[in-house]
Amino acid sequence: MPEQPEPLESYEEGQAIAPTGAGGASDLATAEGETLEQRPSAAAGGLAPGGPLGTGTDKKPRSLWSDAWRDLRRNPIFIISSLVILFLVVISIWPQLIASGDPLDCDLSKAQEGSQPGHPFGFNGQGCDVYTRTVYGARTSVTVGVLATLGVAVLGGILGGLAGFFGGAWDGVLSRITDVFFAIPVVLGGLVLLSVVTSSTVWPVIGFMVLLGWPQLSRIARGSVITAKQNDYVQAARALGASNSRMMLRHIAPNAIAPVIVVATIALGTYIALEATLSYLGVGLKPPTVSWGIDISSASQYIRNAPHMLLWPAGALAITVLAFIMLGDAVRDALDPKLR
Repeated sequence: MPEQPEPLESYEEGQAIAPTGAGGASDLATAEGETLEQRPSAAAGGLAPGGPLGTGTDKKPRSLWSDAWRDLRRNPIFIISSLVILFLVVISIWPQLIASGDPLDCDLSKAQEGSQPGHPFGFNGQGCDVYTRTVYGARTSVTVGVLATLGVAVLGGILGGLAGFFGGAWDGVLSRITDVFFAIPVVLGGLVLLSVVTSSTVWPVIGFMVLLGWPQLSRIARGSVITAKQNDYVQAARALGASNSRMMLRHIAPNAIAPVIVVATIALGTYIALEATLSYLGVGLKPPTVSWGIDISSASQYIRNAPHMLLWPAGALAITVLAFIMLGDAVRDALDPKLR
């Protein structure tokens, strides 16, 4: 008679012994995986640090995000833009740290006057301190840009992600809706929609930007989800019976969100410029709100006699937009494996 195999023992002391019978291949794969997880380090096995197997300690494989953060820390463009943005955020929250005056405190007797002690940027056409208004204008511009970007990213990311994941009729309807919104010129749409708004708060402007901005993020999210759901790990999760919500949140979203983050970061600077454009045209923010766009609009008619009124708010706007665009470019370079 053939010799009977000895009974197989369970996994113990770091050794993988696979049981036989039905499901033996699956048990073997599980046991091998456990062996790899519990493999002793090179130093414990008698190998010197820095030997063929590494430095003597087990190293976890780096993820896309850890690699991206390592690249960003070494990128001078990211460092410079981050410092500028950090400064803008700080003065947006606490403008009194560097400006002690009131942006609405004006003296007509000093209208259009140049730099004076205590007023380095001079005065505007109504006798308001240009320096104080430039500092306080950062709060409005940064608030509009950040809130509009968050709204666009959330709305566009969710709708585009669902369309890319489920496809079918939902994808077709969403694609046609985005085509309609893409056909609307942004500035013309702002002139039409915001001209009937009388509120001087930032919410109508933010709502308009979200309304016309989500289709772009939706297209990006849709394409990214379609690409991610075709990967083998998603197909394996589906074969193992994972629910749609689990596949979306655990497997697809973490691997499809990088393009959305890149586009949203670059778009933030664009929304700040768009707010200034709409305010310049008189349909965005309205006085007494302090905004760079409002100050640029009021200073444009005095550009020959008092160019300082236009120079400082326009320069602050340009630096802010450039900082966010530079940050978006740095994030794109770090998150795009094709650029490595």
